[in-house]
Amino acid sequence: MQIIEIDATFDRYGELLDLILKAFAYMDGRIDPPSSAHALTVAGLKQKASAEIGLIALDGPELAGCIFCKPETDCLYVGKLAVAEGYRGQGVGRLLLAKAEDTARSRNLSALRLQTRIELTENHRTFAAWGFVETGRTAHPGFARPTTIEMRKVL
Repeated sequence: MQIIEIDATFDRYGELLDLILKAFAYMDGRIDPPSSAHALTVAGLKQKASAEIGLIALDGPELAGCIFCKPETDCLYVGKLAVAEGYRGQGVGRLLLAKAEDTARSRNLSALRLQTRIELTENHRTFAAWGFVETGRTAHPGFARPTTIEMRKVL
Protein backbone atom coordinates (compact mmCIF):
# COMPACT_ATOMS: atom_id res chain seq x y z
CA MET A 1 0.00 0.00 0.00
CA GLN A 2 1.37 3.37 -1.01
CA ILE A 3 0.18 6.72 0.39
CA ILE A 4 0.80 9.62 -1.97
CA GLU A 5 -0.12 13.28 -2.07
CA ILE A 6 -2.47 14.42 -4.82
CA ASP A 7 -0.54 16.71 -7.14
CA ALA A 8 -1.10 18.46 -10.46
CA THR A 9 -0.64 15.19 -12.37
CA PHE A 10 -3.55 13.47 -10.60
CA ASP A 11 -6.34 12.84 -13.10
CA ARG A 12 -8.63 10.34 -11.38
CA TYR A 13 -11.07 12.73 -9.72
CA GLY A 14 -14.11 10.84 -11.02
CA GLU A 15 -12.88 7.64 -9.35
CA LEU A 16 -12.01 9.56 -6.20
CA LEU A 17 -15.49 11.08 -6.04
CA ASP A 18 -17.02 7.63 -6.51
CA LEU A 19 -14.87 6.23 -3.70
CA ILE A 20 -15.92 9.00 -1.29
CA LEU A 21 -19.62 8.75 -2.15
CA LYS A 22 -19.64 4.96 -1.74
CA ALA A 23 -17.67 5.14 1.51
CA PHE A 24 -20.06 7.73 2.97
CA ALA A 25 -23.25 6.04 1.71
CA TYR A 26 -23.77 4.14 4.97
CA MET A 27 -24.53 7.50 6.61
CA ASP A 28 -27.59 8.11 4.44
CA GLY A 29 -30.68 8.07 6.61
CA ARG A 30 -28.56 7.93 9.79
CA ILE A 31 -27.30 11.49 10.07
CA ASP A 32 -29.13 14.78 9.97
CA PRO A 33 -28.26 16.99 8.18
CA PRO A 34 -27.03 14.76 5.34
CA SER A 35 -23.31 14.44 4.65
CA SER A 36 -21.58 17.26 2.81
CA ALA A 37 -20.11 14.51 0.60
CA HIS A 38 -23.36 14.71 -1.38
CA ALA A 39 -22.42 18.21 -2.50
CA LEU A 40 -19.04 17.13 -3.88
CA THR A 41 -18.41 17.21 -7.62
CA VAL A 42 -15.35 16.45 -9.73
CA ALA A 43 -14.70 20.19 -10.04
CA GLY A 44 -15.19 20.63 -6.31
CA LEU A 45 -12.73 17.84 -5.54
CA LYS A 46 -10.14 19.43 -7.83
CA GLN A 47 -10.61 22.70 -5.97
CA LYS A 48 -10.40 20.92 -2.61
CA ALA A 49 -7.16 19.21 -3.66
CA SER A 50 -5.64 22.53 -4.69
CA ALA A 51 -6.67 24.27 -1.44
CA GLU A 52 -5.91 21.40 0.94
CA ILE A 53 -3.53 18.45 1.16
CA GLY A 54 -5.15 15.44 -0.47
CA LEU A 55 -3.68 12.04 0.29
CA ILE A 56 -4.64 8.82 -1.44
CA ALA A 57 -3.94 5.19 -0.64
CA LEU A 58 -3.02 3.13 -3.67
CA ASP A 59 -2.91 -0.65 -3.86
CA GLY A 60 -1.13 -0.95 -7.18
CA PRO A 61 -3.46 0.97 -9.50
CA GLU A 62 -6.49 0.68 -7.18
CA LEU A 63 -7.70 3.67 -5.15
CA ALA A 64 -8.07 2.18 -1.68
CA GLY A 65 -8.75 5.34 0.31
CA CYS A 66 -8.26 9.05 0.80
CA ILE A 67 -8.08 11.83 3.35
CA PHE A 68 -7.98 15.60 3.00
CA CYS A 69 -5.94 17.74 5.40
CA LYS A 70 -6.07 21.46 6.06
CA PRO A 71 -3.43 23.24 8.14
CA GLU A 72 -4.91 25.43 10.88
CA THR A 73 -3.17 27.66 13.42
CA ASP A 74 -2.34 24.93 15.93
CA CYS A 75 -3.34 21.67 14.26
CA LEU A 76 -4.03 19.84 11.04
CA TYR A 77 -7.73 19.38 10.32
CA VAL A 78 -8.48 16.03 8.69
CA GLY A 79 -11.65 15.29 6.79
CA LYS A 80 -13.22 13.15 4.10
CA LEU A 81 -11.41 10.07 5.39
CA ALA A 82 -12.78 7.39 3.08
CA VAL A 83 -11.81 3.76 2.57
CA ALA A 84 -13.08 1.66 -0.32
CA GLU A 85 -15.33 -1.18 0.80
CA GLY A 86 -12.95 -3.94 -0.25
CA TYR A 87 -10.17 -2.42 1.86
CA ARG A 88 -12.02 -1.79 5.11
CA GLY A 89 -10.53 -3.44 8.17
CA GLN A 90 -7.11 -3.72 6.52
CA GLY A 91 -5.45 -0.69 8.12
CA VAL A 92 -5.91 1.76 5.24
CA GLY A 93 -7.49 4.40 7.49
CA ARG A 94 -4.63 4.09 9.97
CA LEU A 95 -2.07 4.46 7.17
CA LEU A 96 -3.79 7.60 5.91
CA LEU A 97 -3.92 9.07 9.42
CA ALA A 98 -0.26 8.18 10.00
CA LYS A 99 0.63 10.14 6.85
CA ALA A 100 -1.56 13.01 8.10
CA GLU A 101 0.42 12.93 11.37
CA ASP A 102 3.69 13.12 9.40
CA THR A 103 2.23 16.03 7.44
CA ALA A 104 1.29 17.84 10.67
CA ARG A 105 4.73 17.29 12.19
CA SER A 106 6.45 18.56 9.03
CA ARG A 107 4.48 21.80 9.45
CA ASN A 108 5.23 22.04 13.19
CA LEU A 109 1.59 21.37 14.08
CA SER A 110 1.15 19.47 17.33
CA ALA A 111 -2.25 17.85 16.81
CA LEU A 112 -4.79 16.44 14.40
CA ARG A 113 -8.40 17.61 14.59
CA LEU A 114 -11.49 16.05 13.07
CA GLN A 115 -15.25 16.14 13.27
CA THR A 116 -17.56 13.16 13.29
CA ARG A 117 -21.32 13.05 13.37
CA ILE A 118 -23.05 12.51 16.68
CA GLU A 119 -25.00 9.51 15.37
CA LEU A 120 -21.94 7.57 14.16
CA THR A 121 -20.96 6.00 17.47
CA GLU A 122 -18.82 3.36 15.76
CA ASN A 123 -16.66 6.17 14.37
CA HIS A 124 -16.30 7.70 17.85
CA ARG A 125 -14.98 4.37 19.14
CA THR A 126 -12.60 3.92 16.20
CA PHE A 127 -11.15 7.41 16.48
CA ALA A 128 -10.80 7.01 20.27
CA ALA A 129 -8.90 3.76 19.70
CA TRP A 130 -6.61 5.70 17.34
CA GLY A 131 -5.81 8.24 20.09
CA PHE A 132 -8.41 10.96 19.49
CA VAL A 133 -10.33 12.48 22.40
CA GLU A 134 -13.55 14.45 22.31
CA THR A 135 -12.97 18.17 22.72
CA GLY A 136 -16.41 19.58 21.98
CA ARG A 137 -19.77 19.35 20.28
CA THR A 138 -21.24 21.70 17.73
CA ALA A 139 -24.49 22.13 15.84
CA HIS A 140 -24.93 22.69 12.13
CA PRO A 141 -26.77 25.93 11.25
CA GLY A 142 -30.47 25.60 11.96
CA PHE A 143 -30.06 22.80 14.54
CA ALA A 144 -30.69 23.33 18.25
CA ARG A 145 -28.99 20.06 19.21
CA PRO A 146 -25.36 19.04 18.69
CA THR A 147 -24.83 17.33 15.35
CA THR A 148 -21.05 16.96 15.40
CA ILE A 149 -18.40 15.79 17.83
CA GLU A 150 -15.01 17.42 17.54
CA MET A 151 -12.04 15.20 18.36
CA ARG A 152 -8.34 15.90 18.68
CA LYS A 153 -5.19 13.82 18.79
CA VAL A 154 -2.09 15.38 20.31
CA LEU A 155 1.06 14.28 18.51
